[in-house]
Amino acid sequence: MSRLNAVLAAAALAALTPLAQAVDFRSADIHNSDDYPTVAAVRHMGQLLEQKSGGKHKIKVFNKGALGTEKETIDQLKIGALEMARVNISPMNGICQKTLVPTMPFLFSSIEQMRRTLDGVVGEEILKSCEEQGFVGLAFYDSGARSLYAKKPIRTVADVKGMKVRVQQSDLWVALVGAMGGNATPMPFGEVYTGLKTGLIDAAENNVPSYDSVKHYESAKYYSKTEHSMAPEMLLMSKIVWDKLPKADQDLVRAAAKESVAFQRRKWDEQEAKSLAAVKAGGAEIIEVDKKSFQAVMGPVYDKFMTTPDLKRLVKAIQDSK
Repeated sequence: MSRLNAVLAAAALAALTPLAQAVDFRSADIHNSDDYPTVAAVRHMGQLLEQKSGGKHKIKVFNKGALGTEKETIDQLKIGALEMARVNISPMNGICQKTLVPTMPFLFSSIEQMRRTLDGVVGEEILKSCEEQGFVGLAFYDSGARSLYAKKPIRTVADVKGMKVRVQQSDLWVALVGAMGGNATPMPFGEVYTGLKTGLIDAAENNVPSYDSVKHYESAKYYSKTEHSMAPEMLLMSKIVWDKLPKADQDLVRAAAKESVAFQRRKWDEQEAKSLAAVKAGGAEIIEVDKKSFQAVMGPVYDKFMTTPDLKRLVKAIQDSK
């Protein structure tokens, strides 16, 4: 029996065990660096939880994909075989429909507005919506603003026409690049460096720390600040595990998670500044763009994905808060 199957087989038995006693919660993350903002933030949350619970509860972070891919850890959360995980919001789009909202292009006018929105009632509603699918949304973490980078400067949406652009393996990202006139090329993140170097793709999109960490600027030195997405990360807990916790312990977990958000954002801002300096030193050029030209072609993307009254209401609430 494989390690994953053994873990899954034990889940049903584990679900019968109450959690009134002390628990070391396991939390998964795929990022390699022990100091990566999300990894450090969940570790900080663990310190807060240990303090708040008088040493009763702790969190042990397993990063570097030690507990599987994001999809695998989401599956483990669902059945109670894993307690917590930090995941990108995109894999949750097909599970909790309302998580599509913060991923929509050019939805937020600024990082500050994104943070206010996700800290408020709209953010809470989106997190809450995952409970019926087996996940307790504890918090949103920052993932910065995603922009296009290529072998040539991109200044208006017309410059994207015909370019082969690597996107995440999701229908939304394919539609987003298609609306810009580009040829969306779904590809795992680990293959992007080679794709750029060999000419398989002309461009990609991501935040500055990711652009820096794998040295994509060596093959695509023009980083065009489209800032087309400010999609966040999610910190999730298994609802099976959550429901076994006494209410007082649930409150402690929520409080520690919320407090960890400010810590993660500080770490993120520091990392972003450091990475921006690094890519510039490495020869990257930061290009300002005509953002309105990109925003003007996004109507079909919203028409395709924001299809219910609830989704449209949430989008309007965010847009009105600008």
